[in-house]
Amino acid sequence: MGPLAGIRVIEMAGIGPGPMAAMLLADMGATVLRVDRVQESGLGVGRPLSADTTRRSRKAIALDLKEPEAVDRVLRLLEKADALIEGFRPGVMERLGLGPDPCLERNPRLVYGRMTGWGQEGPLSQAAGHDLNYIAMTGALAAIGRAGEPPTPPLNLVGDFGGGALYLVVGVLAALLEARGSGRGQVVDAAMVDGAASLMTSIYGMFSAGLMTLDRGRNLLDSGAYFYDTYECSDGRYVSVAAIEPKFHAELFRLMDLDPGLVERQMDRKDWPRIRDIVAERFRTRTRDEWTGILGGSDACFAPVLGMDEVTGDPHLQARETFIEVDGVVQPAPAPRFSRTPSPGPTSPVRADMVPLADALDGWLPEDEIREWEVG
Repeated sequence: MGPLAGIRVIEMAGIGPGPMAAMLLADMGATVLRVDRVQESGLGVGRPLSADTTRRSRKAIALDLKEPEAVDRVLRLLEKADALIEGFRPGVMERLGLGPDPCLERNPRLVYGRMTGWGQEGPLSQAAGHDLNYIAMTGALAAIGRAGEPPTPPLNLVGDFGGGALYLVVGVLAALLEARGSGRGQVVDAAMVDGAASLMTSIYGMFSAGLMTLDRGRNLLDSGAYFYDTYECSDGRYVSVAAIEPKFHAELFRLMDLDPGLVERQMDRKDWPRIRDIVAERFRTRTRDEWTGILGGSDACFAPVLGMDEVTGDPHLQARETFIEVDGVVQPAPAPRFSRTPSPGPTSPVRADMVPLADALDGWLPEDEIREWEVG
């Protein structure tokens, strides 16, 4: 099932964007085999296996890549693979004997996906870092936060997952499409610093046009505008409004029973603080759920701010089945959705020692060769 059914991917185990990219490919039906380290590396944020949800929907084997036999086994698996994804520092795969040259020599059609923070070359390519460092270098972090406050880390969504995993997946899929015609694979160099910069394309356009300044928290989309922000309600919970277009802004004011004379002042920035106080005071007169009853589903561009413990109870998210439960763990469902080739249902994360080798390698190697691996 899924649009990527029949595509085979070898995932060299890593953290952050690598597992997320492998999860997305597996969610869309690709057969992904993760090559785990014999011992965990100790990197990343530790958690119970069942809660390590980006490791879902694929099987795993454990190999000690310092052993020549293990490297030979990876190369053997790559003969059947369409793609490989890895997230080591530049040069590590080469030192292991699994760089692009030997892998593409073994399988000329292979798409070799590389995920790093800083990229395969450049002055910082060998430096350690995490999501926050990469987005700090692109201008993205400096633009996120409220006026008079330090830049706000946007979880690790912008670097690891937006600028990292998604760009790796897009690159791998594009290279797979090209390989169908040319019969030749290639290397995909996906760097979080590049992806995060790319995500800022529209924002840099606004900056160039003079529609956004370096004054954080005083612009249209960074909490500067009163009509694109969050507000506290009488119960201490929050709502969001994003009524940018004039007709949506007017509808917000109508439904909130606010002075319609203020509507024409929407884009007068010197009035933003005054009108913000008026809107904030009105939101504090009712609870979040009461405002949802008034504004929810309207053209006021409104939504309640839900906690992660509330999302499964929301009627719209329930109707969409946006969140699912896999062996007792609530998590987002596969996305996007496909009309003719729906994605398979996710399965729980597993470690290599939880899956019989014959099961993990089924379809990758002949049975007699699998038995040789088991004996070895």
